[in-house]
Amino acid sequence: MVFDYGTVLDMEEIAISKFKATCLAVLEQVRKTGKPVLVTRFGEPVAEVIPPQATKPKNWVGSLAATGKIIGDIVSPATDEDDWDALR
Repeated sequence: MVFDYGTVLDMEEIAISKFKATCLAVLEQVRKTGKPVLVTRFGEPVAEVIPPQATKPKNWVGSLAATGKIIGDIVSPATDEDDWDALR
């Protein structure tokens, strides 16, 4: 059990040597259960493995459609053609 700002979190603890040997399995367990794991070294916390807070939306393609705004003329030059050195 880990105490966090007055609340008790049900967090599994694992020694760093065991975590090193079973890293991929521990990560998969955290992903499936959503419960964090505390990695310790000689009983002292070293790291927490926690599930991600937010995931990308599954359909992000086109999510910014119709959010742009065209202001002014996008075809004509920004300055007068007489100011261009290349045309002289």
